[in-house]
Amino acid sequence: MTSTAERMRAWSGPAILSYGFRPFFFGGAVWAAIAMALWVPMLSGHVILPTAFDPVSWHAHAFLFGYLGAAVAGFLLTAVPNWTGRLPIVGWRLGLLAASWLAGRVVVAVSNGLPAGLVAGVDLAFPVILALVILREIIAGRNWRNLMVLGMLVVFALANALFHWDAARGAYAAQGYGTRLGLGAGLMMIAVIGGRVVPSFTRNWLVKRGSDILPVPPMQRFDKAALLVLLAALILWVALPLGRVTGVALALAGGVHAVRLTRWAGHRTLAEPLVTVLHVGYAFLPLGALALAVEILIPGAFGMAGAQHLWMAGAIGLMTLAVMTRATLGHSGQPLTAGPGTVAIYLALVVSVLARVAAGLWPGQAPLLHGLSGLAWIGAFGGFALVYGALLLRRPAKKQG
Repeated sequence: MTSTAERMRAWSGPAILSYGFRPFFFGGAVWAAIAMALWVPMLSGHVILPTAFDPVSWHAHAFLFGYLGAAVAGFLLTAVPNWTGRLPIVGWRLGLLAASWLAGRVVVAVSNGLPAGLVAGVDLAFPVILALVILREIIAGRNWRNLMVLGMLVVFALANALFHWDAARGAYAAQGYGTRLGLGAGLMMIAVIGGRVVPSFTRNWLVKRGSDILPVPPMQRFDKAALLVLLAALILWVALPLGRVTGVALALAGGVHAVRLTRWAGHRTLAEPLVTVLHVGYAFLPLGALALAVEILIPGAFGMAGAQHLWMAGAIGLMTLAVMTRATLGHSGQPLTAGPGTVAIYLALVVSVLARVAAGLWPGQAPLLHGLSGLAWIGAFGGFALVYGALLLRRPAKKQG
């Protein structure tokens, strides 16, 4: 039988198409840096894109459905073959899927004057095709356990459709149902998938070091309850973003997931940033829930956008960056340890998140803090493309002997 490694070696075309994580991690990081490089001068009015979206909505869509869509695709196209025992998608089929994602970025950016239905159709083609590919693999591999992940991907695609609908009817899509539903789907992916990989990777690392303190195994009864609490809070937030009951539910979800995080022995991993960053990234999930709860119950405490960025840039941005670095190292045969360049991009992203939150706390300094946040973001994702580009664009060197 053909193995995954044999399927990859059989592909003689560009190395970037030899495995799912390669085009999407590299393309997603480059897009995240380019989109932010456009957004910073857009804030001051120095750049105007020919997009039908208002500037803030374009910014939100570029990150949530552009960058996160690529990161999710890269992860799933790499993980699903491991989950199902099926062969990975490589070669021109992978290239066509990546081209579909890229077409969405381009058509949204130049959508002014184009039919809204055409723009939505081109952009939505990618998540729909990706969902169908994942469904086929799950059915063929009889991997029913991960239908939950497919369900979240379908909700994510539906959220993108709602975003386009909001934009087409002239609504402020950046604060619409589509944005909240898409962000909620992304957070549930982090809670479900992160709830598996963070304690598992932490346990593997601690066992190698002979630690006598290990994480609680994933998906115990407490974890399942925590996921249900978060799901309920996110549903309320999507439907009633300013309701007091929503604020209370988010506070409860934040507290429960903070407790969940303490069960994973993150304090024992400080010697290896590649593991520690997973815990820091996950920490932004309860922090964002708590900050939004405070902002809902005590308006003006953080600023809604600043609090929300703890989720957008913090939980999603840092968790995806952490997974991208680890997966790239692991699948290219490199040691699973964070070098100075990797640590630098982690720190840059944390600075970006903190500066963006600070802009909500000190509005008088917002222009300076927005600029700092944007530059740090570009440094993080541009840095990923530079540090990891060679691993993503070239084939692993053949071992001698």
